[in-house]
Amino acid sequence: MTYVAVAKTDDILPGEVKYVEANDYRLAICNVNGSFYCIEDTCTHDGGPLGQGSLLDDVIECPRHGARFNVVTGKVTRMPAVSPVETFPVKIEGDAILVGLD
Repeated sequence: MTYVAVAKTDDILPGEVKYVEANDYRLAICNVNGSFYCIEDTCTHDGGPLGQGSLLDDVIECPRHGARFNVVTGKVTRMPAVSPVETFPVKIEGDAILVGLD
């Protein structure tokens, strides 16, 4: 697994989400009370942009139809989605946010 720098910790305040692209992946980086998590940016219900959704604690809501996903586990917490989103490992080096990609 290769870790790729995708943002700086100061770029994403607690409760915010940032959309990034890295190595042909579309990703949403989420700051949950100072801890960073990375999920795929695409809602499994209809392909909506999760990076444009609202982050409520550790749950992100798709802006299209309101499907919700836990950003730590990727699991669906509210329909209409039924399949989880992919999650990616995150590590912090200095002020850089790095995401593990295959």
